[in-house]
Amino acid sequence: MSATKVRRKVAPQAPEVAALDRTDRAILRILQEDASLSNVALAEQVHLSPPACLRRVERLRQQGYIRGTVALLDPQALGAGMLVMIGVVLDRSTPDSFAAFEKAAVRISGCMECHVVTGEFDYVMMLRTRDSESFNQLHAEQLLYLPGVRQIRSFMVLKQVLSTTRLPL
Repeated sequence: MSATKVRRKVAPQAPEVAALDRTDRAILRILQEDASLSNVALAEQVHLSPPACLRRVERLRQQGYIRGTVALLDPQALGAGMLVMIGVVLDRSTPDSFAAFEKAAVRISGCMECHVVTGEFDYVMMLRTRDSESFNQLHAEQLLYLPGVRQIRSFMVLKQVLSTTRLPL
């Protein structure tokens, strides 16, 4: 008789936020504001030498506090000015139905976010499109064909009051 080992997947541990000192937090706050700052300019703002500042930024990247550096684009200027929030209810709450929906949802044109949520919906999605006509076409050609969907409720954003990528530090 042979013993079978069962390996459990262990989720990666989130970095210990308490391990960040005041300077690390200042670096993260400043980079959230403007990640295009040169290392010299950043070092000056946090009162470090450029080599020490660079070492800290690299450590923050390695530890997973900084996932990447991006340019934030203007959706209106790029023809994606309409923001639509969508609530989705699935027919069944099974791992297979969730997996099938998620696989298809990531391929939806203009989908910026997709989240499993509690409450009235199973998922909330955020999409960007040009206007209501282009959203109507997207709805007819893609959203209606998402697998396992019982109900889709769309909320067209009339006015964006706040949208930020900055995390509180």
